[in-house]
Amino acid sequence: MNKRSRKAWTKWRRLVSEQEHSGQTVRAFCQERNLCRPYFFVWKKRLEKDTAAKFLEVQVTAPGPSTPDDTSVEIRLRNGRSLMVRPRFDAEHVRALLAVVEAAE
Repeated sequence: MNKRSRKAWTKWRRLVSEQEHSGQTVRAFCQERNLCRPYFFVWKKRLEKDTAAKFLEVQVTAPGPSTPDDTSVEIRLRNGRSLMVRPRFDAEHVRALLAVVEAAE
C-alpha cells in the first residue's frame, strides 16, 4: 500500500467513525462536510470488509507494576511503539490511531 492509499484509508476510517458517533444520518453528515454520499457508502463497505477478516497474534505477558484498579492494556507494535488502551475504549478510534501510527513508519 502506498503512502497516498494509506492516507485515504486513514481519512475514511476517521470519517466513518465520526459519522457513527455523531448521531447524524449519513445524508446530514455528508452534506455538512461536502462529502459524496455514495462514495461514503463505498468506503464504509470497504472498511467493514477490511476489518472483518483480520486476526492479530496476541502474546500475554506477566503484568507489570500497576495500581489494583488499573485495567488498561498495552498494545506493542512491530515498530517498537506501544499504545495504552483503557476499558470501554472505542475500537474504531483505536483502528484509526493504529493506521496513522503504522503509516508514519
